[in-house]
Amino acid sequence: MIGESQARIGNRFYFIGPLTECKECRLKGVCFNLESGALYEVTGLRDTSHECLEHEGRARVVEVEKRPAPASVPRKAAMEGSVVTFQSPRCDRIGCEHWIHCHPIGMSDGQKLTITDVEEDIECPLGEQLSLVKLI
Repeated sequence: MIGESQARIGNRFYFIGPLTECKECRLKGVCFNLESGALYEVTGLRDTSHECLEHEGRARVVEVEKRPAPASVPRKAAMEGSVVTFQSPRCDRIGCEHWIHCHPIGMSDGQKLTITDVEEDIECPLGEQLSLVKLI
């Protein structure tokens, strides 16, 4: 379930984990059965909605699918179908246009992920040989 204003087919969101405010809700099992840190896309809408303190009064039941998220990996590891152990590079250049790809939402160092698509090589200001990929 997500807030009614967010319940649109094609809308994407990162599930960041359970909210502590929801621990007493009788429907929390429906809301929190997703993988923390993963990117999801709304693929279907159901007619059912419920009262919710966190989502503008009501939360709508939706169907979602996990989607690959963009990230950077070492160029030598960028092969479609391969499993990589994610490791964010040591970099303090927060203003870099690729910062979000090197430090993607929901991915943590040591996490094993599959490359679903190799996009392009990244120009790294530190000279790292990186490629932009989609990981799931």
